[in-house]
Amino acid sequence: MSTVRTVSDTKRAFYNLHTRPINSIYRRVVDELMVEMHLLSVNADFSYDPIYALGVVTAFDRFMQGYRPEEDLTSIFSALCQSLQSDPQKYRQDAEQLRSEAAAFTSGDFLAKVRQLGENQEGSLLGALQAVANNSKYKYSRLSAIGLYTLLETTDPDLVKDEKRRNEALQTLGEALKLSPDKAQKDLELYRGNLEKITQARIVLDDILKADRKKKEERAKAKEAIVTPPSSSEST
Repeated sequence: MSTVRTVSDTKRAFYNLHTRPINSIYRRVVDELMVEMHLLSVNADFSYDPIYALGVVTAFDRFMQGYRPEEDLTSIFSALCQSLQSDPQKYRQDAEQLRSEAAAFTSGDFLAKVRQLGENQEGSLLGALQAVANNSKYKYSRLSAIGLYTLLETTDPDLVKDEKRRNEALQTLGEALKLSPDKAQKDLELYRGNLEKITQARIVLDDILKADRKKKEERAKAKEAIVTPPSSSEST
């Protein structure tokens, strides 16, 4: 009988893979995403699908925006997926495929296709949506909701900014995929609120870093002035 991996197992694997420290305001983002993905991975009803992958990739990229050093992002994302015994390249490729197909639709055309799921739909995007609709045990998650939100945003960025249109579109998706639109709306309101919070935290952090750099520069100039006093002409 196989032992179910614990959150501690996943965290240990992550920090063995990514050994550099993670900047303070982002550490909680990484830990919460890791725990959320772990709890889904050990749920008997959960199975990986491209919409979930799009949600993971979008959440990671949005919440980690502005991270420094930027080159660590690839390592952090790879460690996040690998700590859960998943392939980071598959997440990225599946997410990009769905985004690419969604970009070819207007929001109206996309939602019309969603209403017609099951009628010989073609392509990875509609196929992924059809698979969700056909899975009576589909494990809904906040990350799946973020994936669906990203599809809507890709077809029409203005749609997701309009509460009425956004909720109507989520209602259409919920009915077609047999998911609760109310739950998705609540999860997405929280997601949007958290994005705003971390944006504000980044602004505060940037201000602190700028002020710190300025103080260091002023101290360096003062120190240089003491070490090298201004030259004076010698009298003869």
